[in-house]
Formats: sequence, structure tokens, C-alpha cells
Amino acid sequence: MPSAFLKNYLSELIGIINDVNVKEFEYLIDELASAYGRQSNIFICGNGGSAATAAHFACDINKGVSFGKEKRFRVICLNDSIPTITAYSNDVSYDSIFVEQLKNFMNAGDLLIGISGSGNSENVLKAVRYANESGGRTFGVCGCGGGGLKDSAQKYLVINSNDMQKVEDVHLIILHCIMQWFSAKQKR
Repeated sequence: MPSAFLKNYLSELIGIINDVNVKEFEYLIDELASAYGRQSNIFICGNGGSAATAAHFACDINKGVSFGKEKRFRVICLNDSIPTITAYSNDVSYDSIFVEQLKNFMNAGDLLIGISGSGNSENVLKAVRYANESGGRTFGVCGCGGGGLKDSAQKYLVINSNDMQKVEDVHLIILHCIMQWFSAKQKR
């Protein structure tokens, strides 16, 4: 029965949401607030569903939090230029699609947020390693135990599930919470 499947899915999702590490969530808020305070660039990237989450988050912060404000967040989604991504994929390697863009724009103190459900997307990991070596701040948003992203990023938020769709669901919920938190904070 579809209704039983839905209830089971939502019940499992609620359990995963209730298990989110609040301290890791606060670390991400702190990193974003710190980058905002410094007026540093905030780069974000991911693959597949995580690419869509990265683009969605950049839009929510750039428009949803920054619109009408004198001081704005500076969020750049490295997934958004399809011509750039396909050029690097074809001419260099898919693993280089994010790091090569960072080489053009990243400054010391900028923040890179890598999103990877598995935590093992090599192009995200390569970008994180470059950002670390370049004096950047790095944060991994991952699931499935965190994979290499948990080990490579300076800080991380790991969703404790091996179900990719539920990991992606919770990533988007977390990022929406962050957007609303900053929106509410600016209204005070």
C-alpha cells in the first residue's frame, strides 16, 4: 500500500531528523556568520542531488537572506556554470570541475561548503583539499558516515543514515533552517 510506504518513509525520516547533531549544525551557522562578518566568499558545491541542494542553498542565501540588505552574503555555487563544468570535464577531468574554479576565485579566509551524500565525491574532496591548502575554511555536509569528506573538511555535519534520499532530504531541511535562522536574525 502506498500509504503504508509513505508513513514508514516519513517515520524513518523523522528519526533521522531527531538524530541531527546540534553542535555540528551550530558549527555551520558559525562558519557562515564568520564568513559574512569578514565579507568572504562562500563557495558551495555537490554532485547529483547534492548539486541541486547546493544551487538551492546559494539562491536561498543570496536572495532570501540578502535581498534588500546593505551588507550581503557572497555565495557562489560552483555547480551553476554548465559550460565551465563541461569544459573542465571534457578537457581536464570531472574530478577537477570545482577545484579549477576555486583556483580562479578563492582567497585565504573564504569558505567552501562541500555537499556529498556519500562523503566520497572526488571532485568535492579535491576542492576541499585545495581550499585547505590555500588558507580557506572548509565545511562538509555529508551522510553515510561522512566518508572522506568528514576526514578532509575542517568541520562537518554528518547525517546518520545510509539512505541517500533521506540524507538529501535532511540536507535540504538543515539548509532551509539555516536560511530561516539568518533571515530571522536580520529582522531583530
